Amino acid sequence: MTLDWIRVSGTDLVDESGRVVRLAGVGLGGWMNMENFITGYPGNEENIRRVLLDRMGREAYDAFFDEFLLDFFDEADAAHLASLGLNSVRIPFNYRHFEDDARPFELKEEGFARLDRVVTLLGRHGIYSILDLHALPGRQNQHWHSDNPTHIAEFWNHPHFQDRVVHLWEALAERFKDRPEVAGYNPINEPSDPTGEVLPAFYDRLERAIRAIDPRHVLFLDGNKYSTDFSFLDRRSEPLPNTVYTAHDYALPGITSATEYPGTTRGEYFDRGVVEKTFLRRTEYMRRTGTPIWIGEFGPVYSTDRSQDPWRYRLLRDQLEIYREHGASWALWTYKDIGLQGLVYAAPDSPYRELIAPAVEVKSRLGIDSWGGSDAGVRSIIDPIDAVFDADFPDYAPWPWGRQPHIAVLVRHILLAEPLAERFGDLFAGVTPERARELARSFRFDRTVERTGLSEVLRNHLAEG
Repeated sequence: MTLDWIRVSGTDLVDESGRVVRLAGVGLGGWMNMENFITGYPGNEENIRRVLLDRMGREAYDAFFDEFLLDFFDEADAAHLASLGLNSVRIPFNYRHFEDDARPFELKEEGFARLDRVVTLLGRHGIYSILDLHALPGRQNQHWHSDNPTHIAEFWNHPHFQDRVVHLWEALAERFKDRPEVAGYNPINEPSDPTGEVLPAFYDRLERAIRAIDPRHVLFLDGNKYSTDFSFLDRRSEPLPNTVYTAHDYALPGITSATEYPGTTRGEYFDRGVVEKTFLRRTEYMRRTGTPIWIGEFGPVYSTDRSQDPWRYRLLRDQLEIYREHGASWALWTYKDIGLQGLVYAAPDSPYRELIAPAVEVKSRLGIDSWGGSDAGVRSIIDPIDAVFDADFPDYAPWPWGRQPHIAVLVRHILLAEPLAERFGDLFAGVTPERARELARSFRFDRTVERTGLSEVLRNHLAEG
């Protein structure tokens, strides 16, 4: 299927004939940028790959990841998304697929080939791709999803890292400049620049570099503070040309331990009106400047208690209706995982899920994952720390989210994740190459479970137009 080029026209994205295009899609989290809650490991991707290589050996390690990178998204996955009526996929990727830290600026063809394979098969099914650099050298934010083993985003402090990102995007632009099935480029996922001063200057530099090679593709630029804050653009006289400024719009009841919606979450009552106010606040810059709205990430997580699903689906339906009413495009997070959020997920009795089950149990009990985790099992550690801060540092509020999330990152998501990563790796000790391939096949579409309630919400919404 041939897809038209798309471009920005006022508040809309339009095709070559000027018809409005609303992007409705999903994010492909966990494929070329792995995340702990998506595939079950503790901590960050670089570290878990190091541990797995140590335990499995090179041959089995390569067998696992070669199979995983093929089976996690293939022809059947694209066909399934098309059957739901979706027309776009945001493809997150880690810079490590394209460049090694030990050999900066030496780009690896295999990364481009992997990305090209999925862009091509999506295009065959009438689905646009948005290319999303999700993990940058030096780390652009303070959390695991930028493959950050610490809580510090060094990308903003070192021109070396910034030079490498410009170099990579120049190569990506050269590779995909003639591909209309690519809707555009999302150069930095969820930037978190504490000063708010480096980001706008870097966006300007990146825009010039990409446009010198590829003047046609749309740029999708995330806001600061994890794509929720656009105040860094207030000094700009006008938006960049052919550019969409993209917000992320996770609704609090859907990503916490809430038990109902509408209802009270963390002392605040949430209903459709409150959810819409949050959306309007996060998209104020786009509406003020008359540029298109694209919600690059949103969506609830799901619990093992299926009785909770109906109100989470109601929250999702409310968000989708709000986006339609305001003419917003969107990409739901995420397509495939081990059961927390995906449209489809690896079956509980699959070889991979059964192998990692002991580590996942510990991870859940200790709340080691930030996304979908709970600190209930580690209050005996955190409460005394909170007491010290209450007594001695009561006004301490570090960027980006303040004291309590900061302590959670340091204690749960780093300190406790590090030893559990070693234990996770031990589960793979002695795995043969053939066994490694079989474990990776747990993510093949025909071996996954569909979250049918979620599919129904999406299919019905898209059928309504």
